[in-house]
Amino acid sequence: MDPTAEPRPSDKPWLLVLTALTGLAVALRFWRLGYWGFEGDEVFTLNDSIRLQPNNPRPLLYWLNHYVIGAVRPLDELGLRLLPALFGVLAVPTLFLVGRRLVGTRAALFASILLVFSPLHLYHSQYARYWSLVFLLSAVYPFAIYLGLRDRSYRMLALGMLTGVLAVLAHPVALLPVGGLIVWLLTQVRRQQLVVLWGQKSVRWGAGLVTLLTGVTLVRFVPMLLGWVTAHDEKKRLPDHLLSLPGRPGVKQVGLLLAYLDGLTLPLVLAAAIGVYLLWLRRDRSLALLLACLFVVPVGFLLLLSFRTAVSVTYMISTAPVVFLAAGVFLDRLASLDWELRPRWLLSATVAALIIAAGAPTLISQYRDGRRQDFRGVARWLHQHLEPGDLLYSDQFRTVTLYLPGTQVHHLSADSTALTQSLHQLQAQRRGATLWIVAPYSAQGGYRTTPKLNAFKTWIYQNCQLREAIGVARLDFRQNELQIYRCPPATPTSEAAIGDTLSPLRASNSR
Repeated sequence: MDPTAEPRPSDKPWLLVLTALTGLAVALRFWRLGYWGFEGDEVFTLNDSIRLQPNNPRPLLYWLNHYVIGAVRPLDELGLRLLPALFGVLAVPTLFLVGRRLVGTRAALFASILLVFSPLHLYHSQYARYWSLVFLLSAVYPFAIYLGLRDRSYRMLALGMLTGVLAVLAHPVALLPVGGLIVWLLTQVRRQQLVVLWGQKSVRWGAGLVTLLTGVTLVRFVPMLLGWVTAHDEKKRLPDHLLSLPGRPGVKQVGLLLAYLDGLTLPLVLAAAIGVYLLWLRRDRSLALLLACLFVVPVGFLLLLSFRTAVSVTYMISTAPVVFLAAGVFLDRLASLDWELRPRWLLSATVAALIIAAGAPTLISQYRDGRRQDFRGVARWLHQHLEPGDLLYSDQFRTVTLYLPGTQVHHLSADSTALTQSLHQLQAQRRGATLWIVAPYSAQGGYRTTPKLNAFKTWIYQNCQLREAIGVARLDFRQNELQIYRCPPATPTSEAAIGDTLSPLRASNSR
């Protein structure tokens, strides 16, 4: 036994702390869970969970919603968010159990503490999509495969393969850490060692299962990826005024990376980088290199892919468990140093509090508006103001249609030609009908923009009046306000009046 190794604490203290952390995760992730209306891709989750699609590339959550949640309660705002919240809670003890085998008990507890208060993880745990499930499974399968190879354990290899298959069924991007595993393996094994390892039955089984999993995944998902890129290339042939592509090559990739680091918070990422460096200094270079590969390879692949097609920042979430584990290592090393401070853990606890405080405004704001645009509130307001014959446009037309059943909602695109034609159509009818536009407020700040509104905001200011703004003030830089514009049929006398009315609005917007 290594005399310099960290003494292993008894089961009772860490078990009590882990139980308390799990209970806190339950409170944070289930509080106000069904309070907010649907927004964004949650509508697609609703549709795909009610009507299962046979060729859906990410069917796992939809199956669970349909056969488990749908069997006991309606798939409403609360019902669709139950499983994501549950997966978010389970990630806390799971990250600890995995981290305990990798980096020690105290480092794993620090990682779990940071995860409980992570605004990024909290948001995805309260969002009716599959990302909290991807995080949960990605916190298991790469490390289980690593432990299976390191300890020559069939059970860990089997666990890694099973959770890897489930992760890919949750979303194909969960396969990306496998690339990091392969790069790490290539850096660790030399030719002579490979010959010796290949003589072991467990290694042959592991290699065969990884090859099988990778082959099946490639056969299934490569055609989908090619179709995705092809569809993006078709969009690039459209006229420029019909596109709202986010940024130039290079700048776009930097923006994606910064958006991801901002979601994790910069202090957490810096702590993780130092944690990997400390592992390297302590001659645990194999684990340090593994953590680096599991983060750099998937993120690098997605950044390269973004040169050819649209890539969401959320696709990088399979790398997030690495960040929390590495940050836990950093805090653990701080606690192990002999400082003049007493108790010795005071410095590491203070640094952990500072890391958590960096995300506190977003964490608190999560319970203000759920980081969602309130389309349900918009629908309530429009229900009282819409008249027969009115036309309604919204960029999230499916969501508005869900909350305004029986009302035809048109898709608000970046082309103002359709709006002009609709306005002329209403003018020709001469029945007093009105065109309404539901648009997100464009001055978002940070990394979130609304290019659709920016593309034709001049048209809106010339033809419409702002009637209502629906949103809640947050403590961070994000704004989720929705604006409702009323665009009456234009007449020669009213156009000048509209311009005079909107002059203060244009001035305030320019500021």
